[in-house]
Amino acid sequence: MSTLEAELIRLIREEGPLPVSRFMALALGHPRHGYYMTRDPFGQEGDFTTAPEISQMFGELLGLWAAHLWQAMGAPARFRLVELGPGRGTLMADILRVTRIVPGFHAALSVHLVETSSMLRDKQAVALSGAGAVWHDSIATALDGPAIVLANEFLDALPLDQFVMTAEGWHERLLGLGDDGALAFGLALVGEDSLKIAAPVGSVFEQPYAALDVVTAIARHIAGEGGGALFIDYGSVRSGFGDTLQAMRRHGFVDPLAEPGEADLTVHVDFERMGQAALKAGAALHGPATQRDFLLALGLAQRAQALSQKADAAQRQAISEAFDRLIQPGEIGMGDLFKVLALSQPTLPPLPGFERHRVPEQV
Repeated sequence: MSTLEAELIRLIREEGPLPVSRFMALALGHPRHGYYMTRDPFGQEGDFTTAPEISQMFGELLGLWAAHLWQAMGAPARFRLVELGPGRGTLMADILRVTRIVPGFHAALSVHLVETSSMLRDKQAVALSGAGAVWHDSIATALDGPAIVLANEFLDALPLDQFVMTAEGWHERLLGLGDDGALAFGLALVGEDSLKIAAPVGSVFEQPYAALDVVTAIARHIAGEGGGALFIDYGSVRSGFGDTLQAMRRHGFVDPLAEPGEADLTVHVDFERMGQAALKAGAALHGPATQRDFLLALGLAQRAQALSQKADAAQRQAISEAFDRLIQPGEIGMGDLFKVLALSQPTLPPLPGFERHRVPEQV
């Protein structure tokens, strides 16, 4: 039994069953036993690998995308470059390196990182030494004035609630204790007015309050203060039903209740609902596009070719493998599972990477 599992059992005995959102929040962010508070989860030695860790090309293209956005904003003399959930700092380091060629960009920016893990903050400080980065516990303090916000694999780790349609109506899925005293999911009937959504029996509806709050806050800010945001995550273009809660450890899927606090918990992002929230808050919407289409539109193939021309045989093989992982579909890579959604102040023109994915004013 993990330390957090014992803590969860104690809480349930004292307070009653816990919503899925609270379970996720504790499993990932408990001050002493939460997954992200106690380890570096990234890379081959960790539990999963993100796109910035796969190849420098990913961060380079995002950096040039951010520089283009800054120029489209009118190249303000001061703006905040904000990253949500910066991991080891790899993405921001690649962005800052490649954008040194953009006149005035570095003189105008200040780096702001939203990170709650002290262990990961230490990693980021090393990777971004000399960048003058400022850390924040929440988005609320990170946004001030014109801003460009980047969030790669951030929304998927935000807690959500789950509801299951039964013959008696909608029930909320809660974490409680089974007959053997172990952690187990169960159902509790919700009020008739709580969910007015028609669905077949057995359907699972996920309510991503935290992610919607984040997107709404960012959209409202950039609509009023100027700037844009880029969200990259795995999920669906259209809303639907389904249980997407999953746990990953050592690059494989495990039972979310097996060892709470020892595995990463994530959910699929509902990009349609994120886009609707952004539009309602006043931001312009770009996408969503697949990661494959977005990166290829930004010039990933050309960048890979340029790097390969200066590489030896082993390096060329590594570049080719990284290219495939970033854009190939299915189990081979991240190309179609990952989606990219951008927000901007309404006065800006269409942004690079979304030329094939125009959206109407209302989703």
